[in-house]
Amino acid sequence: METKYIFVTGGVVSSLGKGIISASLACLLKARGYRVTIQKFDPYINIDPGTLNPYEHGECYVTVDGHEADLDLGHYERFTNVRTSRANNVTTGRIYQSVIDKERRGDYLGKTVQIIPHITDEIKRNVKLLGKTGEYDYIITEIGGTVGDIESLPYLESVRQLRWELGQNSLCIHLTYVPYLKAAKELKTKPTQHSVKQLQEVGIQPDVLVLRTEKDIPTAMRRKIAQFCNVAPEAVIQSIDCSSIYEVPLKMHEQHLDEIVLKKTGEPVNGEPDMASWVEFLEKMRHAEKEVTIGLVGKYVELQDAYKSINESLFHAATYNDRKLNLKYIHSEKVNDSNVDSLLKDMDGVIIAPGFGQRGIEGKFSALKWCREHDVPTFGICLGMQCMVIEFARNVLGLPDANSTEMNPTTHDNVIDLMEEQKSVHNMGGTMRLGAYDCHLDPDSTTAKAYGTTKVKERHRHRFEFNNDYRERFESAGMKCVGQNPATHLVEVVELPEKRWWVGTQYHPEYSSTVLNPAPLFLDFIKAAIAYGEEKALKSES
Repeated sequence: METKYIFVTGGVVSSLGKGIISASLACLLKARGYRVTIQKFDPYINIDPGTLNPYEHGECYVTVDGHEADLDLGHYERFTNVRTSRANNVTTGRIYQSVIDKERRGDYLGKTVQIIPHITDEIKRNVKLLGKTGEYDYIITEIGGTVGDIESLPYLESVRQLRWELGQNSLCIHLTYVPYLKAAKELKTKPTQHSVKQLQEVGIQPDVLVLRTEKDIPTAMRRKIAQFCNVAPEAVIQSIDCSSIYEVPLKMHEQHLDEIVLKKTGEPVNGEPDMASWVEFLEKMRHAEKEVTIGLVGKYVELQDAYKSINESLFHAATYNDRKLNLKYIHSEKVNDSNVDSLLKDMDGVIIAPGFGQRGIEGKFSALKWCREHDVPTFGICLGMQCMVIEFARNVLGLPDANSTEMNPTTHDNVIDLMEEQKSVHNMGGTMRLGAYDCHLDPDSTTAKAYGTTKVKERHRHRFEFNNDYRERFESAGMKCVGQNPATHLVEVVELPEKRWWVGTQYHPEYSSTVLNPAPLFLDFIKAAIAYGEEKALKSES
């Protein structure tokens, strides 16, 4: 079949959940046997989110091929089990950079370079890039921002042109908000009407409307919206608040979103999507009664999107272990030796979060020392793993000055140091060790047993590494370097084998966790946390 293109736009307000709707539709189409991928086009001028503060943009997600991407790509992978790449996330910065590079090379033969056709042609080229591989039946393109934003206009113009060029091989889904006014006790449809009108003014007629709402929208009101917006009544779908984002695909299927898309793109509707494994996951989620309490120690805890992939990986793992996740966010800036006991004593397990920079680092050391001494299941990721190494060096190896050269460039004991090839790099964008790298594991390690193999490939996002000059001293004192890159011998995983569960990974295993394939390390960590929690409960009873 010819590749079909679905465009997802948003109106009224941002953060309505275009990414979740896109991922849910992809999940349903994939469950029907179609080959599907999703791409995100972001209107900001940054080349990628790699240099953005998490407070600005939430988590920076990393693809297998080493691209720093929008956090929505994490949703895409978690919902579809389909790996994304650099081609799945494009920003205005990348579009303009490409056009300017072409202009500098003389590719435009001296013509005046303009938004139309040059910028829009470059956007269209990128939209169709994945389609040209022949690997996909459906490509869903989420347009970032909101209709009416100045920066989104070139993307909407590109969508208008593509709708005309592709005909029945494309359609537009528009996501809007239907607010509920408490004072009037009424749902209001005007924002949706105006949003669709704005979309029509730039030449795009939506085929499907998805209405985000906190209250059930009556059938008569949906019919009214359909009349005002030139959309078939059955193609006006509500997306009401759910207790979990993972319920959204089934809610969309109940309203026949997948069938509407198939019919409108000329494909037959045969039977039902195979959602058995998905439903099984939801059943586990709904029937879990006991809790597992995990403390996440980090400096961005006010903004939960900063640790989105970790949150979801913990949720997947807790669900598969038949537990509700009780996740406690602990601000590392507020942790010290005097209060750490009160903050962590009720935790079944502790995650030391990734990040960059000095802020909050001493709190992570206090948390790690307490967890190590009290033998609490502990998982350090990226900077969290580096903090494990530094804390151990200071308090076990007797190196009080031990540090990372990221925090203290003049430290005498640089147990974490800058990679040799990074020492001459001054440009901040896309210069880290990024993407998936091989790791060979000690067969007797906790990590290898969790994975069920000694050879894994996980994603990285960092500049600093374990300093191998200290490796022998660490291993003699009990911290084992159980995982390393086979090509560079860089240390990837450290463990304290005498502890219940004490694992630090330089890589980010959370990026690989999906609903149908939860990350093995997170599964094993939660399992250890449950066992520790049950052990504590027995002691308190006796």
